[in-house]
Amino acid sequence: MPTLILVRHGRSTANTSGVLAGWTPGVALDERGAAQAAALPGRLAGLPISEVVTSPLQRCQETIQPLLDARPELSPHTDERIGEAHYGDWSGRKLAELNDEPLMQVVQAYPSAAVFPGGESMRAMQDRAVAAVREWNARVERDHGADAVYVMCSHGDIIKSLVADALGLHLDLFQRVSVEPCSITAIRYTRLRPFLVRLGDTGDFASLAPREEPPSPDAPVGGDAGAP
Repeated sequence: MPTLILVRHGRSTANTSGVLAGWTPGVALDERGAAQAAALPGRLAGLPISEVVTSPLQRCQETIQPLLDARPELSPHTDERIGEAHYGDWSGRKLAELNDEPLMQVVQAYPSAAVFPGGESMRAMQDRAVAAVREWNARVERDHGADAVYVMCSHGDIIKSLVADALGLHLDLFQRVSVEPCSITAIRYTRLRPFLVRLGDTGDFASLAPREEPPSPDAPVGGDAGAP
């Protein structure tokens, strides 16, 4: 079965302003995010990419565009099932103020029970993303062979939930996974089991250096902003 290359979108204006974007329209890459996207074709240059699938949201579309420009033979496919979690009433709000919401503790410690007000549950988010990957695996294998490689550009919580599925982890453990902006996560699917062969690879270790403020023990909903 194919190898899936998961690309989280580059750093966005919402990441740097500390806002939970969700499906809010008009959220673009910031200057650093655009540079991350511009570097993506070089990072993937050695791979024979057969298909490109992307979330419909602007920040993912902007992230994948340089790769499409470098490989004009590829036509992108948009799949809403790998779009960001539907955060409902939380969308567009500051993460700092959401930390005071009682639901945030559920999101952190027991995400399989979390349902966003006016939005979807985290279980439903994972279910739709996993279903999309299963269908695309079958389609890519049918059209390009069992050794094919394809790319999906998606969002932090979506990618983390797919990693949890690949590792056989309960969704309640997915907050232990971290994927920075424009990081690459690779999962090789086989008949018996998936293999996680890359996780959150940016090629840059700056985010591992000590920071002026100690990192929060909580996982940023939607994914963090990466290295400063």
